[in-house]
Amino acid sequence: MKISCVIPAWNEAKNITTVVNRVRPLVSETIVVDDCSLDETSQLARNAGATVLRHPINRGQGAALQTGNAYALQNSADIIVHFDGDDQFLAEEIGDLTAPIISGQADIVFGSRFLGKPTNLPAFKRYFILPLARLFNRLFFGIKLSDPQNGFRALSRRAAEIIKIENRAMAHNNEIQFKAFQNKLRVVEVPVTVIYHNFGQKMSGGLKIAVDLLISKIIK
Repeated sequence: MKISCVIPAWNEAKNITTVVNRVRPLVSETIVVDDCSLDETSQLARNAGATVLRHPINRGQGAALQTGNAYALQNSADIIVHFDGDDQFLAEEIGDLTAPIISGQADIVFGSRFLGKPTNLPAFKRYFILPLARLFNRLFFGIKLSDPQNGFRALSRRAAEIIKIENRAMAHNNEIQFKAFQNKLRVVEVPVTVIYHNFGQKMSGGLKIAVDLLISKIIK
């Protein structure tokens, strides 16, 4: 079974070598999608043994993931793992996300920060922003998951073929969740560890995601 790991990256020269070195032994192919970085992200990823795809212009994380998905599918991937390039996730937890797919229990597996593993997530985000995001997802999109914004996930080949990521910015997380439920895919959540090195995404970022999602819902 071929497991491909897609890592979107933008100006991640500081972290990409470490991330690729940790991921590569655990998967069949490591695909770094460089979203027009201004630093040496592409060369460092290539030196570490990753397959590197590069956008000629900066298109956003959602677009980078779709580029990686398309490449992985073209190259016979059975499972596609999404993994961030900023060294927030633990590579050794990739097996936890792929196991339900390998065993035939799930089509798509979402990592969650709220199922028992420790996190250094700021209190304001944990107890205010994310609960509001969960409520928003339930009310407007029927998404019943504990973590509305987590980029660590695994998709079966079937799920990756069905879910085409159209939102190029940060709302792609919610889009993927919504399309998983909309298409009645078998969904599983598993606990994952997320280690924060910086604490971005202010309230305005969350509001922008909500607006992007509502606009896309109205248009469709």
